[in-house]
Amino acid sequence: MKKINIANGEISASEISLGCMRINDLSKNEASALINTALEEGINFFDHADIYGGGKSEEVFADAVGMNASVREKFIIQTKCGIRDGYFDFSKEHILNSVDGSLKRLNTDYIDILLLHRPDTLMEPEEVAEAFSNLHSSGKVKYFGVSNQNPMQIELLNKYLGHKIIINQLQLSITNTGMIDSGLNVNMKIDPSIDRDGSILEYCRLKDITIQAWSPFQYGFFEGVFLNNDKFPELNNKINEIADTRGVTNTAIAIAWILRHPAKIQSIVGTTNQKRLKDICKASQVELTRQEWYEIYRAAGNKLP
Repeated sequence: MKKINIANGEISASEISLGCMRINDLSKNEASALINTALEEGINFFDHADIYGGGKSEEVFADAVGMNASVREKFIIQTKCGIRDGYFDFSKEHILNSVDGSLKRLNTDYIDILLLHRPDTLMEPEEVAEAFSNLHSSGKVKYFGVSNQNPMQIELLNKYLGHKIIINQLQLSITNTGMIDSGLNVNMKIDPSIDRDGSILEYCRLKDITIQAWSPFQYGFFEGVFLNNDKFPELNNKINEIADTRGVTNTAIAIAWILRHPAKIQSIVGTTNQKRLKDICKASQVELTRQEWYEIYRAAGNKLP
């Protein structure tokens, strides 16, 4: 598994991360087998959130790995906070309470990276800064990031933070390419030229913020998986054609397409199937050509100007 450097090289992370949203439905043995498979494939980065499984996903993870000090060093653990029942909450009190809850459920003394989960328009950045400072000085959190935020929201936070944002987790897949489309269709009066995210792709590259791609197999907003889907015949034909020539599955090609981008994007995959995870991890050994990358992009229905 290839590694990417996060936080200006302070973190060496697998370019594919295991998302743990669905492991709350697994038994201890099933979760342990899945996590061990991830480790065997070279994955050292595991993505959580306080709301996944109502907190149970973090508990299942800790129980499955038999979390203790020596075991803890095998993992880079990321979790998220800020989504509550019907609203968002970036208040100092909620952030601190959420982290304490995650630490307890994960049975660990520290979290490597904490993300703010979706923007809170009622955010007071001074409060967030106080919470982050408290968490860092106490040793509870090492690094901080966000999820689904645009450049100005990050700039607002960074104005007050002593510990700058190092990650932005964004939806990206072959069929969800808004951040790429707008950069390819500059100075054009067509829908793909609309910049809905404030040039977030280029901004993150300029600011050394690692983009993490969530739902890399989904189309729309959790509408379904595009692989083997009759709605996307041309795309699947092209992916399958390239997969056959490379001797890998279509899942590997879908992830390799994301990894091919020079922004060094980290993919978050949420499968709970061990074989599927092994197949996906082969993406790290696939280097798509520039022509193949654009062929897949166009097969998804995108037109180049």
